[in-house]
Amino acid sequence: QVQLVESGGGLVQPGGSLRLSCAASGFTLDYYAIGWFRQAPGKEREGVFTISSSDGSTYYADSVKGRFTISRDNAKNTVYLQMNSLKPEDTAVYYCAADPRGTGAEWDYWGQGTQVTVSS
Repeated sequence: QVQLVESGGGLVQPGGSLRLSCAASGFTLDYYAIGWFRQAPGKEREGVFTISSSDGSTYYADSVKGRFTISRDNAKNTVYLQMNSLKPEDTAVYYCAADPRGTGAEWDYWGQGTQVTVSS
């Protein structure tokens, strides 16, 4: 059974950092496109970062460039989203998703989300 579980969210002050984790089970992350998305109250879900496994292409939202980075631990089958210099507008529920086709065109699998709140 394919499953994605996010963790690492919480309350942080502006300028602070958080690292979100996305642990996969039932499949190997290496072969899937992986994406991080977020949804703030009253707003549509937006892509934060995606990486294709078919050609390695990546996408960062302009709003997070230079502040967010992605990494993976293949041994743990886990992908991380390191978020630095957090701003109040980064407050949202963050989700990871996986595309078995490897392209990121369609996201078949989603985690339950983890809340990130940036506030003083």
